[in-house]
Amino acid sequence: MQDAAALRQIKARYRSLAVLMDERLRRQWAATEAQSYGRGGLSAVSSATGMSRNTIRKGLAELAARKKNPCSPVPARVRKAGGGRKRLTETDPGLAAALDQLVEPTSRGDPMSPLRWTCKSTANRATALTRPGQLPDRTQAHRRPIQCPESQAGRLSR
Repeated sequence: MQDAAALRQIKARYRSLAVLMDERLRRQWAATEAQSYGRGGLSAVSSATGMSRNTIRKGLAELAARKKNPCSPVPARVRKAGGGRKRLTETDPGLAAALDQLVEPTSRGDPMSPLRWTCKSTANRATALTRPGQLPDRTQAHRRPIQCPESQAGRLSR
């Protein structure tokens, strides 16, 4: 059974500190709150803060590892390296060539400039590239500039 007054206190502490904490500190703070609450602390902190029980468990594991080896350095990164999506040009090597072929006839400006200007809108480029199956969907075309193949030195399609 969770004490309503204790839950309100946990919630108030969390609200006052949440803006100051990064992910790791938030996890570890929730884990210490769960430990200090005692039996049922994991569920109480989870319901008071809205954090997942698995996140709090991960914080408990981090605290246990720190207790086991207190002299170990604290990692500078909050998340592991290598996360996130791969660039579209990595997953589909032919995309840059297809985009270059699509944009070349309508490009404008100085050919030596690192930027390539075109009259085609992002939606039109996406539609043209999705026809042969180059992009998974239209929304991928405007996510970030795509390196053109002839110059890995940095001509971009804008």
